[in-house]
Amino acid sequence: MLRYTLMRLGIFAGCLLIVWGAVYAGIFPRGFGESNGLWVLLLALVLSAPISWVALRRERDRASVQIVHRVDRMKANLDANRSQEDVADDASRAQDGATASS
Repeated sequence: MLRYTLMRLGIFAGCLLIVWGAVYAGIFPRGFGESNGLWVLLLALVLSAPISWVALRRERDRASVQIVHRVDRMKANLDANRSQEDVADDASRAQDGATASS
């Protein structure tokens, strides 16, 4: 997941540099007054999102498979712990019942 995040940030940084250069070269319009920095950030974000969606498809799928494996492993551990607690609880109740009937 870290690799995907770093790749996504890299694409955003590249788009930010390209948009900044295009705005200051006059290819893209400038923002009004003090909003130029916000305009550059917003435009870079809008451009980087579809590029990341297409370019990082394999990495995103790989990260989702890793997450599914982790969740499945955690569920298996919780079920194992739950069954151990049930066995211990049943044994305790059986022992208490045997002591009470004696």
